[in-house]
Amino acid sequence: MTEMPAPGTVAGHDRTDRTEAAAAQPRALRRMTPIVPAQNIAGRALVCVIAIMTFLSCLTFGAVTLVRDTASVWENQISREATIQIKPADGLDMEASLASAAEIASGFAGVKGTKIVDREATARLLEPWLGSGLDIDQLPVPRLVVVTIDENNPPDFAALRTAIAAKLPTASLDDHRTWVDRLVAMAHTTVTAGIAVLALMLSATVLTVVFATRGAMAGNGHIIEVLHFVGAEARFIAREFRRQFLVTGMKGAGGGGAAAILVFIAFSWWAGRNMATPQADQAAALFGTFSIGWAGYLGVALMVLVIGALTAATSHATVIAYLSDIEVRQTDG
Repeated sequence: MTEMPAPGTVAGHDRTDRTEAAAAQPRALRRMTPIVPAQNIAGRALVCVIAIMTFLSCLTFGAVTLVRDTASVWENQISREATIQIKPADGLDMEASLASAAEIASGFAGVKGTKIVDREATARLLEPWLGSGLDIDQLPVPRLVVVTIDENNPPDFAALRTAIAAKLPTASLDDHRTWVDRLVAMAHTTVTAGIAVLALMLSATVLTVVFATRGAMAGNGHIIEVLHFVGAEARFIAREFRRQFLVTGMKGAGGGGAAAILVFIAFSWWAGRNMATPQADQAAALFGTFSIGWAGYLGVALMVLVIGALTAATSHATVIAYLSDIEVRQTDG
């Protein structure tokens, strides 16, 4: 009479061995070959795409930072300075009028100081439009007095304007509020548009990673299904994709971020090298020093990390959704 093996004996051990072998199979396949090949055409193309998107995103971020800082400078200039402009007229002693305007302004509370813009400085201001070697005495060029005001206790501009007009009919006070407010509004609009463009670029990066992940899964679908059916958890498969796409994303994002930093350094070097020219002075007045500062470079580094993490997270979510669809089809079948 043949004895039946008791539970836990030969047959029991055989079942246990098959179960352990099936569970160990994903680990063995993982050691033998990765689910997502590290070197393939799609992977290299994805690195290039992520690098380009990161480069453009960092440039957009840097431009937004530059415009925002410049707008802040403009807003501060509103509260720091005003200008008295004196137009030339027949029989007008320009130098005496300039001194008189400076004296009137200095007598008002809230005015910290005045400065007459001399002939040489006036000629430099007009040089980009009228050329060098200009003799301003031969042209009806207005002269300026810069008034430095107390930001915390500004003067009564209406009273100051009235006092100047009463003694100097050809003089006018400009507190720059009208045109600077327009420039600041334009800068804020530019910042908003830049943020919107940055969001679109990040969205395009996410969609690119989704398509790349689905393409990688389609190319390795038989391996994924075998792993899934022999007991590999979805988290294991998703982790393999996440690891590979994190490396891919960081390579592309790092390359794009480094290229953007080089562009910013080149622009900053160019601005510093041409600082003494009138064109550079005008550009600096409108756009600042073309330097994004340490906060801008820190933002670029943060952008690289965000895009790398976004690539990995997008790949993970795509794989989980794909495997969930497989389970639903298996259940329905």
